[in-house]
Amino acid sequence: MNILIKSAIILDQSNAKLHLKKKDLLIQNGIIKQIAAEIKPEATFKTIRYPNLHVSLGWLDTGVSFGEPGFEERETLENGLRVAAMSGFTDIILNPDTQPIPDNNSAISYLKNASRNTATKIHPLGALSVNSNGIDLAELYDMSKAGAIGFYDYKKPLTNANLLKIALQYTQGFKGKVFSFPMDNSIRGKGVVNEGEVSTKLGLKGIPNLAEELQIMRDLFILEYTGGELFIPTISTARSVEIIANAKKRGLNVHCSVSIHNLLYSDKVLEDFDSVYKVMPPLRTDKDNKALLKGLKDKTIDFITSDHKPLTIDEKRIEFDNADYGSIGLESTFGILNRLLGMEMAINFLTKGRQYFNINENLIATDKIANLCLFDPHAEHILTSEQSISSSKNSMTFGEKLVGKVYGVIANNKTNLT
Repeated sequence: MNILIKSAIILDQSNAKLHLKKKDLLIQNGIIKQIAAEIKPEATFKTIRYPNLHVSLGWLDTGVSFGEPGFEERETLENGLRVAAMSGFTDIILNPDTQPIPDNNSAISYLKNASRNTATKIHPLGALSVNSNGIDLAELYDMSKAGAIGFYDYKKPLTNANLLKIALQYTQGFKGKVFSFPMDNSIRGKGVVNEGEVSTKLGLKGIPNLAEELQIMRDLFILEYTGGELFIPTISTARSVEIIANAKKRGLNVHCSVSIHNLLYSDKVLEDFDSVYKVMPPLRTDKDNKALLKGLKDKTIDFITSDHKPLTIDEKRIEFDNADYGSIGLESTFGILNRLLGMEMAINFLTKGRQYFNINENLIATDKIANLCLFDPHAEHILTSEQSISSSKNSMTFGEKLVGKVYGVIANNKTNLT
């Protein structure tokens, strides 16, 4: 693969000499061979030009679901990886919510091998407990050796506090990361949306903020006792941000993420009973959204995820109480983040995390592997169901104004470009 990228503005805040400079990049056999103001094209090289072209390191998403194996009707691995690549992501952390659930060495190896020859790489999470049943620890060390970067019973709260304690103690021997979904089901009850004025008005059972915050407090007390590394995915309330900020000040090794839809929407959008907005954790209030954005800016919240979850029409377009939770989001993540945070902060959040998750971190520099996202940060457009290349169409952001267009990626000696 020999490629010449022409007139690209490079975004790399770690390199002041290149950051926001317009350069040509010569890539040969997947390696960046030259970066200069002007490189003359050769007949043997494919020349790439796009309007207002910007280049950054390839993006990382810390929480993606597809379907295969077990739910191929939602999304196959092949098409899911294509969606990720065309959305700018060269690395995705894959949730363990397939069938069978990946709770052993061979299941993790299968998922790793699925992206061996693709531009976008899968970094799988293994189940924390056998079959994610919350009873017995899964084969954590064996899965770690096979390539699992952490352990998570996807969207299932750990009701057994002792299981979390043992997991945090055991994984310290190989620096494993334990994920714990922040929800106390005994407080949640039969709630399906945020508890508040909207749920009362609509007659829907509510999930109080306390259900999330109480679980986080419990988990942090256990972490303080055991040590280890705790990851709290997709927090959603203002108080959760405050609790985690205080824990970090006390020196606890805790990291957390927020879903893109919990930054953009509040529970006000539920007034038409549209199940496309039914997600877990639920959409909260404007006050919570503002606190989450503030938590990003003051570095309390470490990562932003698309929380991409493909679902079929039969699973989603039914009575609200019976509809499954989830929305796809890979294709709109950059356009929303760029609109909410601005280009440089958006790119910073999209490119961070490799060091934390022990994923190879390439640089935009000569003799380094090309792991690049190509995009225009200023192009405004509206994503529609017809334009989406995802197999499932359960996106709450269809019809939203997106600021920024992704051209695709060059990574792992492969290209996925428009």
